[in-house]
Amino acid sequence: MTIEVKPSTADVLLAVARSAGTTARLLARRRLTMPSSLVGAQLRDVDGSCSTVFRETVAARRATDPVLLVVAFRLRWVGAARWAHAVFRRTCVVNTPLFAGFPGFASKLWLADRSTDVYRGLYVWDGAARATAYAVRLSQVLRLVTVAGSVAYEVVEGAERAEFLSGRRTLPAAPPR
Repeated sequence: MTIEVKPSTADVLLAVARSAGTTARLLARRRLTMPSSLVGAQLRDVDGSCSTVFRETVAARRATDPVLLVVAFRLRWVGAARWAHAVFRRTCVVNTPLFAGFPGFASKLWLADRSTDVYRGLYVWDGAARATAYAVRLSQVLRLVTVAGSVAYEVVEGAERAEFLSGRRTLPAAPPR
């Protein structure tokens, strides 16, 4: 049984501020990129629905103990409005400082499932403890803008991103509606 300790709001704000500073340094040094080669790739989840990559973010640092982190959520106030989802997908790049500067971040695939209105992040992280620490903090931030109960995450050890891209592995199920 894992007991998850909820960080204080001050801890979350401090962690996000540090991440923003580190992200700014990564950008200034051109050590954070957004390749487009995987945009449009589709990944299946265990329920058979499909999430499409709409952006990728990569830090120029290698994970020595790589783990995958899958985060999923549904946005509040967006519902089924296609135009609102399109606006979110175009503008969510401004959220990059919320994750790219956290210790252990290596890469993120930004995913959208149009059939379920679920957004996912498939991250490569250096170390399960770092991935979990980030996910706990991110969950608190996401709960401000998501449908109640729709934020979920899973740390996947011993897997590679290529397994999800090739269809050998499936993403965890979408959070309940």
